Amino acid sequence: MSRRDLVGLCTAVLLAGCSTQPGQPRTAPEPLRPLHREDTLWLERISFGLDAAGVADFRRLGKEKFLDQQLHPAQAALPAPIAAQIAGLEITRADPVQAIAGVNAQFKAINAMPDGPERDQARKTLNERGNRLAYEAIRRELLRAVYSPAQLQEQMTWFWLNHFSVFQYKANLRWLVGDYEEQAIRPHVFGYFKDLVMATLQHPAMLQYLDNGQNAAGHINENYARELLELHTLGVSGGYSQHDVQELARVLTGVGINAGNAPHLRPEWQRLYLRRGAFEFNPARHDFGAKTLLGQPVRGTGFGEVEDAVRIIVAQPACARFISRELAVYFVADDPPPILVERLTQTFMRTDGDIGAVLHALFISPEMAVSFGAKFKDPMRFVISAVRLAYDGKSISNARPMLNWLNGLGEAPFGRQTPDGYPMTELGWASSGQMSRRFEIARSIGAGNAALFDAEDGSAATTVGFPQLANRLYYQAIEPFLATHTKTALDRANSQQEWNTFLLSSPEFNYE
Repeated sequence: MSRRDLVGLCTAVLLAGCSTQPGQPRTAPEPLRPLHREDTLWLERISFGLDAAGVADFRRLGKEKFLDQQLHPAQAALPAPIAAQIAGLEITRADPVQAIAGVNAQFKAINAMPDGPERDQARKTLNERGNRLAYEAIRRELLRAVYSPAQLQEQMTWFWLNHFSVFQYKANLRWLVGDYEEQAIRPHVFGYFKDLVMATLQHPAMLQYLDNGQNAAGHINENYARELLELHTLGVSGGYSQHDVQELARVLTGVGINAGNAPHLRPEWQRLYLRRGAFEFNPARHDFGAKTLLGQPVRGTGFGEVEDAVRIIVAQPACARFISRELAVYFVADDPPPILVERLTQTFMRTDGDIGAVLHALFISPEMAVSFGAKFKDPMRFVISAVRLAYDGKSISNARPMLNWLNGLGEAPFGRQTPDGYPMTELGWASSGQMSRRFEIARSIGAGNAALFDAEDGSAATTVGFPQLANRLYYQAIEPFLATHTKTALDRANSQQEWNTFLLSSPEFNYE
């Protein structure tokens, strides 16, 4: 039995336990020409799931212009209530320098307090503030994923956040993850890969997570250097050696964090000192000795060595192949066709790592069409696509249910403790336990009791009711392509809420 059959069987068992009698027949709205199956599934791949606005834009623009618009998005126009929610978040106005300086000072003051309930309460209060800031970062990410018309930009933000993963519960990262997404990831999702690497390399969240703030001449810490090669650029089989890890670690000495005063330096080092926000390159901590990385010399020039090293790494064919395959795994297939990976690799190398050009080649590839209906949604795509389809632009007021569902499914943003990021293949997410949890999420959304419209402050909900999924969008883009057994299950639903649950639990909804 294939894994897809197992998913279908788990779903069928769950559905069978919920309904035994036929429900009321549903009448299709005034007919509108359905999309082709290939167009529907292509739209699902390029977005976080179908909604009426996306289908309308696709019909208006056509595939090529729609893709071009997604690769070159204008300022995303979020619905006014969603934009207001995001504008009201503290992280929207946060300064990472002040955040780091403030939390460091508070922890220092708490550690100086005598043991006792006051110290415990002060630590609890500070930790609760960090938790709130991290939740704000997640809330903003989820709201944008659901509502932004720049859907490919949101998918790529999630993809790169996972690729350059950081864990919010290490050290003081909860104060930094919002800025990490906003400044290190989001501006570079369609740009040149080397710029994205440099942006993550200079962000205090990454430097703190992978310990490079402790990396100094005479006290080498190889942690970040190893992950930069293995997880971020070349892959585990990328052709580098332990010697390359050691040499890169030497290149990265002096690259760290400083939210306080600039250090007092000898005159010859002052011109080499670099400070950008909370990022610091301190030449007094740098190893200026000659180095060789991937067979190429790196001259001891200070921070210029870091830029040279990144150029050397990103120019490697192994880097082009590794990143191209990761993109193909996410968007096309768990085991993508070698011919597609090679085509994307050549595009990456020809364009000096232009991510947008690689994505364009991917989305027009014939290999993508061949894979339609076979790519299993990871939890993020499942949750976001369910909310997008169920509420179709209607503004929710509470993102906590979505975070709770992602926690339950094991894929909360900034929640991966190890730096490898979450798996993006079916094997990681299609167990019977996972499918049972997905069914409960579908039931919660379909029945309208998901608390998505409860106010974040705990006051009464302003909107109640369950979604009407048997709508025009359903008949345009979903119903024509459902399997017979799925249609039979839907026909046997006893209520609209149950019908919604069955649709969101179906194999067709879990695969794209």
